[in-house]
Amino acid sequence: MKQLAYGRELRLLTPSQFQYVFENPPVKAVTAELTMLAKPNSLGHPRLGITVSKKRAKRAVDRNRLKRKIRENFRLKQHKIPAFDIIVIAKSGITDIDNDILQQRLDYLWRTLAKRCAQYLLAASDSTSSSSVR
Repeated sequence: MKQLAYGRELRLLTPSQFQYVFENPPVKAVTAELTMLAKPNSLGHPRLGITVSKKRAKRAVDRNRLKRKIRENFRLKQHKIPAFDIIVIAKSGITDIDNDILQQRLDYLWRTLAKRCAQYLLAASDSTSSSSVR
């Protein structure tokens, strides 16, 4: 059985790591309540950063619940995601949805993001190999 931990190495920790992803992310997945931005890394595993502002979720209880749910969902899906740094951004209306709908939205976003990351890596490798052939 695979070990599905969420250790320190799977987190974006510093502002510079977050800034790296925010600067022109090549892969995005969006719903009405959440946005995911992703940029490739060279670590061999995905990393996660979460932003839930006070403007989007007024109460600390709500912000912590959202972050906890997102982290747990990532922990279970991490083996299906390529080596990308990912930031999840909460948008307006995030506190209005219940846990089941949040779970469905996250499942959809992880599937979409994994597919788009794979397509991006394929396109990047194709452009690299075609330029080296010339």
